[in-house]
Amino acid sequence: MADLPILTIVFEILTRLPAKDVGRSKSVCKQWYALLSTQDFVRIHCSRSLVSSNQRVLLIDDLPCFVRPIISKSNDYGPSSIVTFPFHHQNNDVSILSHLNGLLCVCLNHTYELLLWNPTTTAFKRLSTPDSHGFYINKLDAVGLYVDADDDYKVLHIKRRSGVLGVYVYSREVDSWRNIPFITRQEYLSPHFNWSAGTVCGGTLYFTFKEISFPPVPSIGMVQGVLVNVKNVLHIFASTGMFEMTIDLWTLQGDYWIKVLSCPPIPPISLSLW
Repeated sequence: MADLPILTIVFEILTRLPAKDVGRSKSVCKQWYALLSTQDFVRIHCSRSLVSSNQRVLLIDDLPCFVRPIISKSNDYGPSSIVTFPFHHQNNDVSILSHLNGLLCVCLNHTYELLLWNPTTTAFKRLSTPDSHGFYINKLDAVGLYVDADDDYKVLHIKRRSGVLGVYVYSREVDSWRNIPFITRQEYLSPHFNWSAGTVCGGTLYFTFKEISFPPVPSIGMVQGVLVNVKNVLHIFASTGMFEMTIDLWTLQGDYWIKVLSCPPIPPISLSLW
């Protein structure tokens, strides 16, 4: 043990700490700050954190948003805790668009700006630029988070403007947007073609489940679905209702959806799992 470099020992310990403790550890010294900011550390910490006991459900409504842990053994939610928004926020002003490894991509509805936000550390980054990148229009756009082969976190933004479809990628490492080629089909350009939020599962970024049937939920009031990745298996939060929403978590087994979790009726919300 005495022959092991001190940074190796520190690295093995810190990659197993909760995200909040890692954030506090960055202030210990410049050497720790540099170590904890590397892509290798982020990648290993995320891989060791991806266990069911660490997964949380974030719910946003007219009140301050709150977080509930998922208890996988009993298929139930744990006690909720309040999350404070670090950016300017008004009631019903924040929409969750995509999530990955504890990082959320959200939209400020009054400015249309895209933000990357870590609810655990409260850190956030605005993605809007003077040349109109990083602005999201509901029902026309779609957003997905993923990590590339170099462990760089990327935001994929699909935009429909005046009958033209454009696809742009934001790199967190480079802090810039770029346009990428995309195979366009005519139905993609129609405003009646609805894209779902992007969800990474099994190395694939899913945007819409056109070939997958929706779970068998009552079609009363508003019906919506949010795809999520749980233990690398495709799931969906299906919510129904009008003045109160019933939210169920379903898992896809073959061609059928199986309900695995139910939530008591609550006011209409925006939700995500991370």
